[in-house]
Amino acid sequence: MILDHINNPQDLKALPIDDLPQLAQEIRELIIKTTAENGGHLAPNLGVVELTIALHYVFDTPADKIIWDVGHQSYAHKILTGRKDQFATIRQPGGVSGFCSRNESEYDCFTTGHSSNSVSVAMGMAEARDLSGQDHHVIAVIGDGAISGGMALEALNHAGDLETPMLVVLNDNEMSINHNVGALNRYLSHIRSHPKYSRAKNNVHQALDHLPGLGKPLTRAISNFKNGVKSLLVPGIFFEYLGFTYLGPTDGHNIRELIEILRQAATIKRPVLLHTITVKGKGYEPAELHPHNWHGVEPFDITTGQPKSNNLHLTYTAAFGEALCGLAEEDPNIIAITAAMTDGTGLTGFKKQFPSRFFDAGIAEQHAVTFAAGLANAGKKPVVAIYSSFIQRAYDQIMEDVCLQKLPVVLAIDRAGIVGNDGYTHQGIYDLSFLLTIPGLTVMAPADARELRMMLRFALNSERPSALRYPKAQDRELPLVLPKIELGKAVILREGGDLCFFAIGSMVSVALDAAALLNKRGIQARVVNARFAAPLDDLMLRDCIASCHGRIITAEENVQEGGFGAACQMLLAHSGADITTAALPHDFIAQGCRVQQLEKYGLSAERLAEMAYNQWFRD
Repeated sequence: MILDHINNPQDLKALPIDDLPQLAQEIRELIIKTTAENGGHLAPNLGVVELTIALHYVFDTPADKIIWDVGHQSYAHKILTGRKDQFATIRQPGGVSGFCSRNESEYDCFTTGHSSNSVSVAMGMAEARDLSGQDHHVIAVIGDGAISGGMALEALNHAGDLETPMLVVLNDNEMSINHNVGALNRYLSHIRSHPKYSRAKNNVHQALDHLPGLGKPLTRAISNFKNGVKSLLVPGIFFEYLGFTYLGPTDGHNIRELIEILRQAATIKRPVLLHTITVKGKGYEPAELHPHNWHGVEPFDITTGQPKSNNLHLTYTAAFGEALCGLAEEDPNIIAITAAMTDGTGLTGFKKQFPSRFFDAGIAEQHAVTFAAGLANAGKKPVVAIYSSFIQRAYDQIMEDVCLQKLPVVLAIDRAGIVGNDGYTHQGIYDLSFLLTIPGLTVMAPADARELRMMLRFALNSERPSALRYPKAQDRELPLVLPKIELGKAVILREGGDLCFFAIGSMVSVALDAAALLNKRGIQARVVNARFAAPLDDLMLRDCIASCHGRIITAEENVQEGGFGAACQMLLAHSGADITTAALPHDFIAQGCRVQQLEKYGLSAERLAEMAYNQWFRD
């Protein structure tokens, strides 16, 4: 195998171009095999194999810098840059990251995980290069979904204005996680369908640049005429007017063509945008046919394409989607909004059932929240479903456009807490801390899927801004009858007088299990489902102090600093209570199994019971 002899980009450069398609096939097979075992981002990585090879073949990495937007398409990059032998560990604890990481390799020049930042990063690195008198290349690789993000457009505008020499490679596969939406996507679709215009434009450029003996007036006249024709005929004129030299579109799976055009781009001393057309899921038929289903996958059988685990337990995400559809049937004012995560947030059914009341804002969390504020201001009931790790992008909009104006927007925050193998950039462990700083925002977390449904109905009938956070996990229905939701009111699920577990969200069932373990030691623990992180149930907390000897353990799937437990401690600062907080460390948490990580950080039933016993009952 050719891949056996490739340990770094220098080995790659030694290959004849004719060998590169076979290398691409071998890399694809390795990605499919490994992802089938570990899970991961399959379709986006299969789509950029040839592009990755061509980039490393033409450019001198790591001296030349490649910034991969999001980074979930960097598997081939990792294989070619010294991590081939460790690739089987990808997304595993202590293994290769599923995204780019500066801590992992000098070839990963920027840690990534969220979209639309690559052009800004590349521009900064390019300007630093110029200020330092260096001459290496800086390349940003960004998808057609990510380039529609506001930050990417801001960076394109700035780079074109400064005329910073850099290369932006637009990997256009018509997909992000779901099918892309928006006017810019329609514009790119127009370019895809008219590649001959771009080739004609390049021919005109070359012909004019080489015509001898033209006086300045005639040159200007021809140039003005050329620009007028371009405005009519060349779809890429948008990028040219931003200050970029537009090249393409080119076939992103033709390695020879890619190498030729990348070499051309490398000679241009100004901003260049190279438009490549790729197929998401290329080389694995199930992924090519249904790329949105194969963006991020669990372990699967390569032959059948079926997942190895057929767990049919209800997830919180599915429960949310079903509940929202049911409520929308009752109330025509309910609107659903997402930021390019229709499937991931459970809104596929809503989109089908209520297409006129569903909005995908694209990769634009800030816009999605303020768009919802506008809807609420006009009497609608918008629900914005976004992952916890992405909702932090819209902090300013939540504060200024929603809460300051007391608008009844519902934030449905999925993937709250530990998310597992995606690692540092995707952990949803900070939202309680930053949301609790915002005045007037109701913050809730359900203990099971039934309570999620109840809280969603409560939020939609409220006249306050509300946030509802829930984990990436399967539902474990509590064996209890749940009372109705009342603003800021906690509920006692188990009585006991020796101590109190004051838990919220996913930690409620864990606290019940911990109480059962302590019961075997003759220790009776009260378990309270807080339900609300804001407003807190002051009366319940003070009753727990009086009834449980002042012994309280708060439990949350969030970092300790500024979170639910910290809010409880602040509320009871002068009460004399002995409050202990069980929470996640104030740190960035690496990839790993969610259950194992909760155990590691003291948020399993055994660890909670041990904490209580050691704190107050050990002789």
